[in-house]
Amino acid sequence: MNSIKRYLGILWIAIAIISYSILLKTAYGQISTKPTTDTIMQWSIFVIIFFPIAIGFVLFGWLAFKGDYDRLPTSSDEIGD
Repeated sequence: MNSIKRYLGILWIAIAIISYSILLKTAYGQISTKPTTDTIMQWSIFVIIFFPIAIGFVLFGWLAFKGDYDRLPTSSDEIGD
């Protein structure tokens, strides 16, 4: 199961990078074909809002790949500072 978590970590990283690059490509295409203020504002907001989400996907995937989720606590007594 732990090896599956690690492979899925790589998948999360790939999904984040691919989806953000598709978003950037689409935004560039929409802005270049219709350079109005509404279009620029809309796609700028999409790109800005999705950037931290993509970073979170990459971070989650990296931690899964690194093995931080190999042993998860079963109760709150196992959580230490």
